[in-house]
Amino acid sequence: MNSLEDYILNHIDKESELLARLYREAHVRLLNPRMLSGHLQGRILKMLARMCRPKKILEIGTHTGYATLCLAEALPESGEIHTIEKNDEMEDFIMQQFNQSSFKKNIYLYIGDALEIIPQINGMFDMVFIDADKRLYNEYYDLIFDKVNANGIILADNTLWNRKILGKPHPNDNQTIGILAFNEKVKQDKRVEKVILPIRDGLTIIHRL
Repeated sequence: MNSLEDYILNHIDKESELLARLYREAHVRLLNPRMLSGHLQGRILKMLARMCRPKKILEIGTHTGYATLCLAEALPESGEIHTIEKNDEMEDFIMQQFNQSSFKKNIYLYIGDALEIIPQINGMFDMVFIDADKRLYNEYYDLIFDKVNANGIILADNTLWNRKILGKPHPNDNQTIGILAFNEKVKQDKRVEKVILPIRDGLTIIHRL
């Protein structure tokens, strides 16, 4: 073993064969494979969902579908996960993964702008996972907040943003500026409890009171 992460991965639940294959294919076929959640974060997402027992999940930013499949593992048989991906070039890759999954009947994929699609999805959510355009985290948060049930959970990925949040961002670095604004907004929001986990690139857990 070469690192602490190797040790951790050797002592937690394994990812499924489908997820392991997805991970390999992403690194062969895609330009930015490191954006997918991966083994450790995937098991954390599943564990959080298992503990929260959501019946309906919203995911903003599907990318490869890795995190989607991890969250779907924790759904009840009648549960739903609605996932939105803006990049239409990812659709074929995503659907290839979903169609191989035993959870495909629980997954609803939308291709397009999340800010336009979210208002069209009926009903309330027990869990929301935000992992899309960092410049728009505040807009996503405002849009989904009233669609989250009381005691529901909002997860936001990349909230430590490769440690760029520790310095003054370049005026043109709108993604870092977006993450900083989101972190401050959540800090000041008295409607929620919140904590940032320093795993990978930062995962914020937000509990709606």
